[in-house]
Amino acid sequence: MEEKIKNNNFWVKIPIIVGLALASGILIGAKMFGGTNSSENEIMKNARKFADILSIVNNEYVDTVSTEKLTEGAIVSMLENLDPHSQYIPIKDMAMAKTQLEGNFEGVGIEFHILKDTIMVVAPISGGPSESVGIKSGDKIIEVDDKKACKAGLTNNDVFGMLRGKKGTKVKIAISRRGMSKLLTFTVTRDKIPTFSVDASYMVDEITGYIKVSRFSANTYIEFKEALGKLKEKSVKRLILDLRDNPGGYMDRATKMVDEFLGGNKLIVYTDSKEERYDSKYFADVPGDFEKGALIILVNEGSASASEIVSGAIQDNDRGLVVGRRTFGKGLVQMPVPLNDGSELRITISRYYTPSGRSIQKPYAKNKEDDYNMDLVHRYEKGEFFSADSIKFDQKLKYYTAMGRLVFGGGGIMPDVFIPRDTSSYTPYLAELYNKSVIREFSLNYSSENKKKLEAMGLKTFASQFKMDAAIEKDFLNLAKASGVKFNEKEYLKSKTIISNGVKSFIARGIWQNEGFYTVYNQTDEMFEKSMKLFGEAEKIERADASLVKPKTK
Repeated sequence: MEEKIKNNNFWVKIPIIVGLALASGILIGAKMFGGTNSSENEIMKNARKFADILSIVNNEYVDTVSTEKLTEGAIVSMLENLDPHSQYIPIKDMAMAKTQLEGNFEGVGIEFHILKDTIMVVAPISGGPSESVGIKSGDKIIEVDDKKACKAGLTNNDVFGMLRGKKGTKVKIAISRRGMSKLLTFTVTRDKIPTFSVDASYMVDEITGYIKVSRFSANTYIEFKEALGKLKEKSVKRLILDLRDNPGGYMDRATKMVDEFLGGNKLIVYTDSKEERYDSKYFADVPGDFEKGALIILVNEGSASASEIVSGAIQDNDRGLVVGRRTFGKGLVQMPVPLNDGSELRITISRYYTPSGRSIQKPYAKNKEDDYNMDLVHRYEKGEFFSADSIKFDQKLKYYTAMGRLVFGGGGIMPDVFIPRDTSSYTPYLAELYNKSVIREFSLNYSSENKKKLEAMGLKTFASQFKMDAAIEKDFLNLAKASGVKFNEKEYLKSKTIISNGVKSFIARGIWQNEGFYTVYNQTDEMFEKSMKLFGEAEKIERADASLVKPKTK
């Protein structure tokens, strides 16, 4: 389930449930299971009862039933009585779950967007099989293996089913290209396609670097090290690490990332469980690549689990400044348990705690999953996204950072500097433009038609000089009208800055991929702009005198 919440620049999809595919907080490694004789006897007694009932239903019920579906439904119901993040992943969903975490898949290698029930190529992945045969940004996929690919209600899973497949297999794709009267047909040989979790890294100015991390998958730490290394080659002195809307992933990738920032043998995170074998502590133990230099971490309500480990560790160790809004509050650790039929159980075994002793997990009640899932909507309705004063802290849950700064427990990481969501430029007209993908479609078409001119201009010049002039504006409004968006002058003028920057950002993405997008997008992103003015505060924390340290309180 998703709830659409208004943002100053774009509609933001708030993850009410941190995704199945990114089961955040997964512990790596095989574990041993055991139990007392009495508990084992109780388990066998209940298992026999369930088997008896299943057999009776199968043999005596008035209609034919699927015992497999009944069993899977019973498993799901059982887990709903535990916590919000223990989950069962059936065989049909395993491939997608593994793809998101492992960081690669086998397929044709395109980034796509579903536009009016049609698959539009946002960009072929660099070096991938689609790029090699000549598929381009803006192409629309009309047929796959001679079967119609466009249909009402088309989903991402439908697209994956058509285009993904084993390395070496071939797929015929017919595309519609702007300016071509006939369909173009390509035969693409599928290959292994890497997926990236570090979306962008670039130098904002001569001393400031920026890294955007979208999730913590298998390759995240390697990608982060490479990105940080390139920034160091450009003499980066201070850094913005953007973890907004990052739902988490592998815990050890998060702790390794923190270790790049912390010197000494400082505590990063610890876990606590009823079973001692699941208790663990993670410390900084290697020389990091950015142990010196002002650091700002950007977070919001979509930052969860591994993102909260990073921001909590940086905050509690007074290594940098956390900026944004209170994070999701997902601090339960799941262990993957493969089942005999190829499905998987991800069972919660412990809780995360920050170095000061705060539990990251927000409160939840058994059998009230709907309340838990709607938490972000409730936060929005109460005004928490817009005013720090609307956030009420439990005064019994006071903790202190290494140098004595007061922080609160109760779930999630509250930033050091709160940045409210700005909806002053939001209008229904803007919503329609995004709902009907007008901004994205126009930008893809423009970047495709003007590719040589834009590439010659270069990203730096484009970012500083490109404007949505009268001619571009006219073409944009014509497309909006043709897409069924009724023009509203008052609302258009109110949202014009957002619209113009959205078009410019997506044009940049069509030419320079994500680096281009974020270089332009961040120019008018309020949280980014304000964080650029907060490095003085970040430097004060970094230079804090050790004599200011107070005892930690639990």
